[in-house]
Amino acid sequence: MNLAPYRQHRRILTASLVGTAVEFYDFYIYGTAAALVFGPLFFPSESPSAQLMLSFMSFGLAFFARPVGAIVFGHYGDRIGRKSTLVASLMLMGASTLLIAFLPTYAMVGWVAPLLLCILRFGQGFGLGGEWGGAALLAVENAPPGWKSRFGMFPQLGAPVGFIAANGLFLLLGLGLSDADFAAWGWRIPFLLSAVLVGLGLWVRLKIGETPDFAEALEKEAPVAVPLGELFRHHLVATLAGTFAVVACFAIFYLATSFALAHGTTVLGYPKEQFLLIQLGAILFMAVGIVFAGYWSDASSAQRVLMWGCGATILIGFVFGPSLASESWLLIFLGLAAALFVMGLVYGPLGSWLTALFPVRVRYTGASIAFNAGGILGGAMAPIIAQALAERGGTETVGYYLALAGVVSWLGLLMVRRQAIGQDAR
Repeated sequence: MNLAPYRQHRRILTASLVGTAVEFYDFYIYGTAAALVFGPLFFPSESPSAQLMLSFMSFGLAFFARPVGAIVFGHYGDRIGRKSTLVASLMLMGASTLLIAFLPTYAMVGWVAPLLLCILRFGQGFGLGGEWGGAALLAVENAPPGWKSRFGMFPQLGAPVGFIAANGLFLLLGLGLSDADFAAWGWRIPFLLSAVLVGLGLWVRLKIGETPDFAEALEKEAPVAVPLGELFRHHLVATLAGTFAVVACFAIFYLATSFALAHGTTVLGYPKEQFLLIQLGAILFMAVGIVFAGYWSDASSAQRVLMWGCGATILIGFVFGPSLASESWLLIFLGLAAALFVMGLVYGPLGSWLTALFPVRVRYTGASIAFNAGGILGGAMAPIIAQALAERGGTETVGYYLALAGVVSWLGLLMVRRQAIGQDAR
């Protein structure tokens, strides 16, 4: 196995991985806290189900902030460069996460508490809007010929790394603290510790240079004055296709993590620590799926791997709910592991596939908007719709949303099939 390209670009790959690890750590500690404690702390209601729904709505708020952040950070990423924009997005994201640790609860300040929580959640999403696209470009635009998907998988590997850090920390807190202590102050610790990861990410990113593709594009022509206008005038179909194509990966992740944890530990009554441990084991299959998809995409094509992954998402949709409701730890683990492995297939190739849809001059804007707009359809709505499906038809029905997400992403891939085949041929 030739590892020389990895060694030659290890700082670049580390910078792309650390940033998305921080992204998923920040997002998942919020998702976990929303599932476990934010409902009663910030959203008082007579109904625990209504509290959980309001908590998940605050979770979904960041997904609507992400396309706004994608437009702003994409604009500067395409005009002044990838590096400085990535540093700015990481700082905003990290500051918003850290400040959540110091928020007062509803019992302390009334309606001001959920307002502040939602403002900081919006800030998280705004910063995240520029994070993934820039990290993907940092990796892919530095890749040697024939290595774009294997380099592009490194930002994606930040997802299981961030998840393991967040989930493992919540597991340790659950084992070391009583439920009362965790609800009173223990939930704040993961938000405080996010400062360590953000500091590491900034230290790595400040030591890298601009990508070769962007530097070469600047030598040939001046940056586009308004990248968003250029994108919508000339690359609207690619933007819509990219948006639909990422729906499946978001839907799988947030159903198999945040929703499964909340529903499993409340409605189904599974012990919190055991469920977190099951999820920690299952997330390793996501990492395996990402690496497998990265190598398979360079050997075949990213388009083909994504098509297979969308087909598998549809199938997973019909077994996800029954496995979650089975009351068998083995079946729950197998259901989550299978779902997250399939997520690796539909997430791993996105770094190379999505960025290749757009020319360098609008690539940051195009990739960021498509990825984050798809997050609204696949991620923001996933826990809310799954909760509604579970209340109407039982836990067995929640996977139908996954099947629908797989169909939507498959249709998105078909919209640019000829373009993707042409890219793979080159």
